[in-house]
Amino acid sequence: MYDHISMNGNELLKKIRKLAKAKGVYFEVLKSHGKGSHGTLKYGDEKTTIKDLKKEIGPGLLSKMLKQLGIDKDET
Repeated sequence: MYDHISMNGNELLKKIRKLAKAKGVYFEVLKSHGKGSHGTLKYGDEKTTIKDLKKEIGPGLLSKMLKQLGIDKDET
């Protein structure tokens, strides 16, 4: 689904927040747990690093981030 699509960090957070709410999964963004404009996104027991929320996330990085969080690409 996201093999050719990119989105910015804010769009990704919105989709994951909605998914977490629907599934009853813990969701949190820790902006202080990262270097510079990076932060940590927690989804259940999994976590990934998220960069500047206004910058685009390319399809390869997006796929890796979803994999780290244990989210199937088709769920978002």
